[in-house]
Amino acid sequence: MSRRSMDPRPRPWRRRLVLGGWLAAALLVTARAVQIQLVQAAEWRSVASRQHSQDQELPAPRGTIRDRTGNPMSVTRERVRVNIAPREVNEPKEVESMLVGVLGLTSGRANRLVSTGRGWNPAGIHPPSVREQLNATGVHVEQVFQRFYPHGDLARGVLGVVLDDEGRGGIERVFEDWLSGTPGRQVIARDHVGQPIPGERITVEAPRAGGEVVLTLDMDLQEIAQAALLEAIDRHDAEGGDVLITNPRTGEILALFSIQDGQVGALSAVNTSFEPGSTLKPFTVAGLLKHDLASMSDSIDVGDGTWEVAGRRLHDTHTEGVMTVRDALRESSNVGIAKAALPLPPGLQYENLRDFGFGTLTGVDLPGEVAGTLKRPDDWSGQTPASLAIGYEIAVTPLQMAMAYGALANGGILMRPRLVRELRDADGTLVEHFEPEVVRRVMDERSASLIGRALVDVVEDGTGTLARLGSFRVAGKSGTARISTDGTYQAGDYSSSFVGYFPADAPQLVVFVKLDRPRGGEYYGGAVAAPVTRATMEAALAANSLNLGELVASSREQPGRIPTDLTPIFAALPLEPALPPLNFLDGADGSDRRTAGDAGVAVPDVSGLPARIAIRHLHRYGLRVTRAGTGEVTGSVPRAGARVLPGDTIRLSYEGRPNE
Repeated sequence: MSRRSMDPRPRPWRRRLVLGGWLAAALLVTARAVQIQLVQAAEWRSVASRQHSQDQELPAPRGTIRDRTGNPMSVTRERVRVNIAPREVNEPKEVESMLVGVLGLTSGRANRLVSTGRGWNPAGIHPPSVREQLNATGVHVEQVFQRFYPHGDLARGVLGVVLDDEGRGGIERVFEDWLSGTPGRQVIARDHVGQPIPGERITVEAPRAGGEVVLTLDMDLQEIAQAALLEAIDRHDAEGGDVLITNPRTGEILALFSIQDGQVGALSAVNTSFEPGSTLKPFTVAGLLKHDLASMSDSIDVGDGTWEVAGRRLHDTHTEGVMTVRDALRESSNVGIAKAALPLPPGLQYENLRDFGFGTLTGVDLPGEVAGTLKRPDDWSGQTPASLAIGYEIAVTPLQMAMAYGALANGGILMRPRLVRELRDADGTLVEHFEPEVVRRVMDERSASLIGRALVDVVEDGTGTLARLGSFRVAGKSGTARISTDGTYQAGDYSSSFVGYFPADAPQLVVFVKLDRPRGGEYYGGAVAAPVTRATMEAALAANSLNLGELVASSREQPGRIPTDLTPIFAALPLEPALPPLNFLDGADGSDRRTAGDAGVAVPDVSGLPARIAIRHLHRYGLRVTRAGTGEVTGSVPRAGARVLPGDTIRLSYEGRPNE
């Protein structure tokens, strides 16, 4: 072994290496400290703040949608969403007992929520009253808002729905910005492991609730129209249909209901067009009168009821020889109306239909509206003028047809359809009121009156006799048109429609009804749709949900043309139910309490009936109804057999729910 290897003294270069390492480490630590404490100070303060607090959005309650009388049709309910974080639970048995006692969960489900190893287990949506009772570690309660429709599927297509806190379809979508409100913001303090500290919540910005939308719809009329159409669809085995009730003087839509493929949330009244057939014939006559090309007394030779024009043969269901234009309209003669329209040049015929709103959007406050189809004269064939005259080679929407008949009813003025009456703040303060809006005058009052008289003939002794009301003169027109599928008319496929307005001398309501593909043997509009119109008119008058005198007073009708005292009209209207007779109870003997000398009527026993059928029965007796739910009726207040006056309100209770 050498002498060098045995020398115990450290070498100088080693000391320098160790010292250099320590100096480098010190410099690195110092540099990092400077970087964190000075250069990145703001960033790290933000990270620390986020660890000890959390910003959270506070949801805003969505605004209410109401009918014209203030009844809520779409409302928001406050609820809470409960979630369990099993890894945070300190006392599993205590939490399980709490979930069973407060939320009503089964023991098995409560155990699974607490013991399952997942980080987050949803325990459902519950009433807000449970919030204060769920104060255990690992139980998280979050405020949520749910959309609720107090009247079930009533006007569901018009209202739309709310999915993922966003309006889808109907008014919910169109007025999303107004209804949705503005979310707020809160700061939540968290402990060293990131868990919220109970009671340490600071609201930085309070949420602002959404505004209210007041519709022109009337809940009672909507219920009446919906029930009448559903009953007709069932009776005639139809695939679907539409019904509208409008005020011809203001353009207000009082009821609108569509059903397609069993879906009651459809909006085919505004987004699906159809060939109207004979219901378009009054507008052909209107064009002739407007341009002085014919009069109602002009004669037309329809021969044997057939006529060939440009290779197409038109047929009538009967022969008349020579008839007047008024007779052709009353009898719905295809040959008579098509021949009467010969003097109309294509340009005027097209312009006349456009003036009545066909082929253009109405501008209603609903999504997905279509304009229908009205070809320009340049695209017409030799058959088109005759086809248009009788309602073919044109596609219209039910809403367009209702508004056009409104123009006939109000003396020749086309109104823009109005579905929204007012916008209000969350506290009910009026923000905007929408006034009736005139689109244009489409014909003079005299011509409108002449057509109206002919339409009264249609109902009195023409093709629409099943729409007659004993106490009113009704003006109306039926239509039966073949349905085209991919450009081809299918045998047995028809749309059956009827449009009527009443009272004919002073029109206040327009009722449009259409059934798609009725299969029950009958398919003519006068046989299928006209009875629905009559039933709707009867029920509307019996319910008295709208003050007809008030409707008249709010219109621009000239004084003296409409009777102000409608009591004799209501008194003369038959109120017997169209469905099987009900049991009018009177205590123990069950006798009928309605006698000639008694005032008022006895409340019928509607227990056990579906809601819509029970309400229709009560409407037929002149009673108003406050709905407390949906489903099968279990009772009423006042009780069955109690004597009430027409116009009184009955409150119904439903299976599983008390009266509210």
